[in-house]
Amino acid sequence: MGTILDYLKEYGDYTFAEKPLNEVDSLVLCQLSYLKFDGIAPSPGENRPAASLREIAAHERYDCLYADERYREDNTALFQGMLGSKRFQDTQIYSYVNLIDLETETQFSASIFRLSDGVCYVAYRGTDETIVGWKEDLNLAFSEPVKGQLLSVDYLNRAAQVIRGDFYVGGHSKGGNLATYACMNCEAAVRDRIMAIYDHDGPGFRPEVKARGAYDEIEGRICKTIPHSSLVGMILYSDGVYQVVESKTIGLAQHNPYTWLVKDDHFRSVNELYAGRKFWDEALNEWILSLTQEQMHTFVDTLYQVLLASGTDNLIDFTAHWFHSIQKVGAALKEIDPQTGRAVVRIMKSLFEIASVNAKEMFKSKTELQKEKFDEGILQLEQMFTR
Repeated sequence: MGTILDYLKEYGDYTFAEKPLNEVDSLVLCQLSYLKFDGIAPSPGENRPAASLREIAAHERYDCLYADERYREDNTALFQGMLGSKRFQDTQIYSYVNLIDLETETQFSASIFRLSDGVCYVAYRGTDETIVGWKEDLNLAFSEPVKGQLLSVDYLNRAAQVIRGDFYVGGHSKGGNLATYACMNCEAAVRDRIMAIYDHDGPGFRPEVKARGAYDEIEGRICKTIPHSSLVGMILYSDGVYQVVESKTIGLAQHNPYTWLVKDDHFRSVNELYAGRKFWDEALNEWILSLTQEQMHTFVDTLYQVLLASGTDNLIDFTAHWFHSIQKVGAALKEIDPQTGRAVVRIMKSLFEIASVNAKEMFKSKTELQKEKFDEGILQLEQMFTR
């Protein structure tokens, strides 16, 4: 039993004709989409052929693939493992898009992977290391589509024009959300050609968003996988079918695809999410759906403003200089206007209250100590914004 890197070693000699594409292959491709192919793979409409893995490995910008320092070692092993395998070595990449727009708070990237059997996989990249990317993740909780979702639909419709035959669509994290959103809002003729939609721990949708799209038409083709301590993949996702995958780590670090365990040529499944994680996921979803659009905007915009005060635009630098970043964040909190500060306190208080009610129902009791800690935490927040 190992990870997707071990899977490449053990099953890399099988062609797709011998073993058809499965959910592990999908995660491999989705993780490949995180690599930075800027200046290497052709963009949509560019008059040059698709870039093969061999050509990419020999390209002068090869080292730029691993600009995301979080997973440099694993991503390098992934690319080299694919390059050295019969299964993936003939993969070609084209229609590569990578857009980061601070003004519209958009981080969007997608690629088409043509596999050795000629079948294509449209992959949407998840959240990268930029703070603007994480804000867009939070914006998915709004009822109106974010720009990334609109771009995902346009990209899929255009991708279908240059793909022959049926194809797969997928993504990890926010990429899973974009893949599903694109499939339920694309042109009907395009939707008919989609064989499967792979959503690897991606956020879900508000009920009204699903109602506006053709979600019912694609639901049976969605293959959703989440680790057994999933947070991101269970946001606004409570009524669908999913496969719970065992991870070699604990907590929120399980969102990292390189921690997911593979047994033979499939993920190692467990029966259900951890009870504690499921409780908090349900409380968080109830809280999100209880907020008005204005409240959600206030919370997300304030959080973003505070993070930007750290003086960095990406989470790698933020965490690398943690103490310095936190000092700036603390100063930023004091600068928030009292009205916004009080609104944030009310919003956070509603989350704690929902969690407390749910916990009381779950455990049938609530100790005085728990109540005192809750009241003390709210009081500290209120005092912070008292002028």
